[in-house]
Amino acid sequence: MARSTTADTITIEANGLRFTADVAGPADGELVLLLHGFPQTRHTWRVELPALAAAGFRACAPDQRGYSTGARPEGVDSYRSELLVADALAIADSFGAERFHIVGHDWGGALAWFIAAHHAERVHSLSVISRPHAAAFVAAMRDDPDQPHRSRHHPAFQKPEATDNLLADNAAPLRRAMAHGRVPDADIDAYLATLGERDALDAAVNWYRAIGSSQYQPAETPPVSVPTMYVWGNQDATVGRMAAENTADFVTGPYRFAELGGINHFVTDEVPGAFTGLLLAHLAEHGGTTARHPASKGWAILDSNQ
Repeated sequence: MARSTTADTITIEANGLRFTADVAGPADGELVLLLHGFPQTRHTWRVELPALAAAGFRACAPDQRGYSTGARPEGVDSYRSELLVADALAIADSFGAERFHIVGHDWGGALAWFIAAHHAERVHSLSVISRPHAAAFVAAMRDDPDQPHRSRHHPAFQKPEATDNLLADNAAPLRRAMAHGRVPDADIDAYLATLGERDALDAAVNWYRAIGSSQYQPAETPPVSVPTMYVWGNQDATVGRMAAENTADFVTGPYRFAELGGINHFVTDEVPGAFTGLLLAHLAEHGGTTARHPASKGWAILDSNQ
């Protein structure tokens, strides 16, 4: 019998909160937990979910803390990184998964690095798009003259008026930022269906505001020992080559660095499917399920394996 690859939208109760999530794949498949970045939602994994399901994995893409209406506590301190990590672990627990594959993009990638670094016993494999290892990122902020400019939104988001600025004129600044990152209009509309609401966007921006008081400090993030794949578009406007390439210095386990030629930051939106085959191949190598993966086409992959 053919496997169903259709994603269902469910509510997951975890860590005292209620998360909206899309899930697909057999209940007995290895769990793949996919964490979105900013300013996105679970919509960013719309291509990966059915592909993972077809390969026999149980895939879960939640709207994370602040993005889900049932997981939107008040106050900046409610968005410290250790709480965001605890949410992800609790979601995995809700599936009965002692170990799982963790996938993340942008801020979700930062959480994925934290989980792999601090909770390696829970992780089969790590796959991250765009966001480098936190210590490599901190070093690039110090040593790469371009990185502070690329990351200028980080200090800007500390300001209390940041949310209202982004939402001004029917969210025109937020729309421009995503369009500059080559996110198609239809996908921008999908993200703004959630983040166009002030409470949701303010909670999402609180992730940036809370990092200074978080238990997990980027510069102190340990190296990662689990099998890791890091995917970076070499036209990423927010992450430079130094941070991307130096991520290898902070992985002690099997490591693959896949550079996508001509692609910007929002990989799964700009070129849907560019990441999917890479992910399935990585999971097939480092998991118990045999994954069928399509050949990559239509983009350049400059691959470096270590």
